[in-house]
Amino acid sequence: MTERSQSDPRRISIFGSTGSIGCNTLDVVAHLGGSDSFSICALTGKGNTDLLARQAIACGAEIAVTADENRYTALKAALSGSGVEAAAGPAALIEAAERDTDWCMAGIIGMAGLAPTIAAARRGSDIALANKECLVSAGELFHREIEGGGGRLLPVDSEHNAIHQVFERDQRHSIERIILTASGGPFRTLDAVQMASVTPDMAAAHPNWSMGTKISIDSASMFNKALEMIEAMHLFHMRPDQIEVVVHPQSVIHSMVGYSDGSVLAQLGAPDMRTAIGYSLTYPQRPALPVERLDFASLSRLDFEAPDEERFPSLRLARRAMESGGLSGAVLNGAKEVALEAFIDGSVGFLEMADIVETVMERLGNGGSATSIEAVYEADHAARNMAQELAAGRLSKSMVS
Repeated sequence: MTERSQSDPRRISIFGSTGSIGCNTLDVVAHLGGSDSFSICALTGKGNTDLLARQAIACGAEIAVTADENRYTALKAALSGSGVEAAAGPAALIEAAERDTDWCMAGIIGMAGLAPTIAAARRGSDIALANKECLVSAGELFHREIEGGGGRLLPVDSEHNAIHQVFERDQRHSIERIILTASGGPFRTLDAVQMASVTPDMAAAHPNWSMGTKISIDSASMFNKALEMIEAMHLFHMRPDQIEVVVHPQSVIHSMVGYSDGSVLAQLGAPDMRTAIGYSLTYPQRPALPVERLDFASLSRLDFEAPDEERFPSLRLARRAMESGGLSGAVLNGAKEVALEAFIDGSVGFLEMADIVETVMERLGNGGSATSIEAVYEADHAARNMAQELAAGRLSKSMVS
């Protein structure tokens, strides 16, 4: 990474700038001084080229990249005369990630975010990680790239950022467990019969957080929490048996760390992603942010309950993936993505998503070793292909190969 004086604005890139995380990141950047404090190297998006162009022009980005090559002409036209470079396609995402930056928001959803995030890590940028697949599908590989590049890995998911804030690294020997909190989603109190009739519109309505359709449905099935369990294991180098989940409907306590003296340290706050983003952007400092302050006198109660792994088998499948190691996370995630799409388009029911994932995991095992990004893609591809066959009814869901 190029040497710069402390007075120079920090060079940052935001991958996935048009999504919820990206928009909140730009809001935090503006609040913390904008161009006086930060120099925007790259912004990237996919379908919303109008918003991407407006963002790039407003913050004076060097380059704006759309992942969709077919949208290059539209993006270039929207940026005409602004001085912002336009680019498109997967190769352009990699090139943007390899530019000299101090900090990179990895906010591209799905496997599409893996290659550019690894490229930024190799370059030595600090990685503010909001992409689950980097750790779920390629945890060992991703850690090697971070260590080789010399940057820092800064978690942005609210749960992992909460753990990051109360995880005393000089007391690692005293840490017994990590406790991830889960809202329980909109179906926390439904029985299995009621859950079988859940529709995509019902599943997309999250009670506490404003998220996209797919993430909201993942939360409703608790697959989102399953992926976070795998992430937490990799992020904090814990054993599978040290990762716990507790349902906390109010989403005020974002996660906790338990220590050998019986102490449990928790991070609390209003459900606002700008807190985690701001802490990652200025770490280890705590910036002043315009987020809601907790009024403890108005909090009538904080509830906790154990998750039901019969109604939410995704948590059980996450434990299986953590214990199996290798590319089990890639297999689980790839199958889950296809099952989720099949549920959205009406091909399978809400509870069938977990059936499909479990069948794929049984048949493909741990998917091999995470020796390269190509190995990760191969495991992901195999899981998706099999899940598609299952969703289409072309394969039996029997566990017998």
